[in-house]
Amino acid sequence: MNDTQAAKEAEKIDHPQKKVQVTVDGKPREVRPGTYVVSEFKKEVRVDPSLELDQVIDGQFIPLDNNASIEIKGKEVFVSHVPQGGSS
Repeated sequence: MNDTQAAKEAEKIDHPQKKVQVTVDGKPREVRPGTYVVSEFKKEVRVDPSLELDQVIDGQFIPLDNNASIEIKGKEVFVSHVPQGGSS
């Protein structure tokens, strides 16, 4: 098995063929379940890379770092927004 085949096999394990639905900015999106780096997940769900992404859990907005990993199982809710200024 070459490196390309190995990568495809690993992707099948991390992201099975069956897709699940998540909600991004009020719109349904379908993605494969599994673990994603937030920056890659944004590409999958068509969120501009310059925007920040929050996950809504029990009504609370949880900011997601672009380098963090998230686990997608289905029915997660996300909201994108312009970056917030940290200094005044």
